Amino acid sequence: MEMFYSIQGEGYNTGKAAFFLRIGGCDVGCHWCDVKESWDASLHPLTTLDEIMDRLALFGATAVVITGGEPLMYNLDALCQRLRAHNIRIFLETSGTFPLSGSFDWICVSPKSQFSPRRDMLQLADELKVIVYEEQDFAWAEQNLPWVKEKCRLYLQPEWSRYSKMLPLIVDYILKNPRWMFSLQSHKFMNIP
Repeated sequence: MEMFYSIQGEGYNTGKAAFFLRIGGCDVGCHWCDVKESWDASLHPLTTLDEIMDRLALFGATAVVITGGEPLMYNLDALCQRLRAHNIRIFLETSGTFPLSGSFDWICVSPKSQFSPRRDMLQLADELKVIVYEEQDFAWAEQNLPWVKEKCRLYLQPEWSRYSKMLPLIVDYILKNPRWMFSLQSHKFMNIP
């Protein structure tokens, strides 16, 4: 769908420069999604691996974030092999609803309650990032905990449009449940993609 060089704005890798590769197509359809234009893959022309690598080379990026939509709707093996051949670190952002393809240095699973993630994907997660839109999302976050590995980083992130309402609830929740950490879409405050 789009490619751009920016700064990671959320989760464990916040603040790091990365080339973002947003893949079109998503069947999860969160009502609060801030990239709804990514849902229909047919609206976005196919991009070759050569085009991706040429664009990446323009920035000299050493890290790529593969996101969506839902990137694991597609087989990512060839893309990851090509990036690895150029010593690029590869980060994945997924809802965890599809099986893994490709090889990654970091996997962020952001499960959505309308489509439960696969347990095998939760077990692979380096980072579990739950978007908090309403209070029941805390219970949803906890439901996913039994399946992640012990060293998985746990984040609660307010949904952007409800940031001011959810922020105090998240702070209170983390103070009572200190295994969780706070994530914020800092790129939105910086007004960058």
